[in-house]
Amino acid sequence: MLPLPIFDHHRPRTLSEAVGLLARLGDRAVVIAGGTDLLPNMKQGLVEPEHVVSINAIEELKGIRLDTAGEERLVIGAGARLVEIADSVLVRLVAPALAEAASMVGGPHHRAMGTLGGNICLDTRCRYYNQTYFWRKSLGFCLKKDGTVCHVVKGGSKCVAAASNDTAPALIALDADIHLLGPRGARVVPARDFYVADGVKNTVLEQGELVVRVSIPRHRDRRSAYEKLRRRGAIDFPLLSIAVRIDLSPGSSDRIDAADVVVSALGARPRRVRAAAQCKPGTPIVELGRIFSEGAHAECKPLPNVDEDTDWRRDMVPVLVDKALARALG
Repeated sequence: MLPLPIFDHHRPRTLSEAVGLLARLGDRAVVIAGGTDLLPNMKQGLVEPEHVVSINAIEELKGIRLDTAGEERLVIGAGARLVEIADSVLVRLVAPALAEAASMVGGPHHRAMGTLGGNICLDTRCRYYNQTYFWRKSLGFCLKKDGTVCHVVKGGSKCVAAASNDTAPALIALDADIHLLGPRGARVVPARDFYVADGVKNTVLEQGELVVRVSIPRHRDRRSAYEKLRRRGAIDFPLLSIAVRIDLSPGSSDRIDAADVVVSALGARPRRVRAAAQCKPGTPIVELGRIFSEGAHAECKPLPNVDEDTDWRRDMVPVLVDKALARALG
């Protein structure tokens, strides 16, 4: 059993109190919500904070609702538990891909504790990083922590640890916005711009910023689905994850207005498939399978940053795309 290191624990009750506390503590502090990823990482010596700031008691971060002022949007607090999102009739109606993604995170106990904000900000993972200190030291450490060598890409100068958060590709495909609050005020970042290709820190979050909520536009003729490749049917992080979104043309059941396919667990940033995003309005639905699967297979090339064979993972890309598309269209 690996013990937790010694740290000071803080429990702010309001957003303003939490932001002020994080601004004062700076890089000596980390934020904890459900703790399903942070605590294991702390036990392995991957994160070594002096202060842990719990945001569980902040009511402003909770809730799932439909905002009907102006454009209808599904609004989900960053503190909403993953099991709430997976079981929500409203989320399943407006954003099925997100409900499905939330339902596939870890096991029941992870979903009962884990939050949407925590999953959005999940640390990247790598077969050479997520190990004990003794294991990592024996290998000479790596770019992401304590070392100067990338064991995935020999001679690589940038960490390519994999984005492993199930909700990220779903939020990107659904055109979600991520609402942030920090010492410099509030800002809104589209989910597609929230992640960057750097495995050490793969989000645009600034020091002291918190994810407050996400908002997703409601589209009456929208279809979406999420698929995940993993060894077992529970617990495991994705070897590959895929979200598909189809917006049907107004008044049509066989042509599209817009589409998106997002593939993740390849590298540090979820990847939008260009072939899907470039589909023109009016494209017949019967052509989507070929466009999506061929485009995704050509564009997506997994790295050996997680376990399992990279060729097999790549071969599974069109398979999962076809499954997600078929379920999205019913």
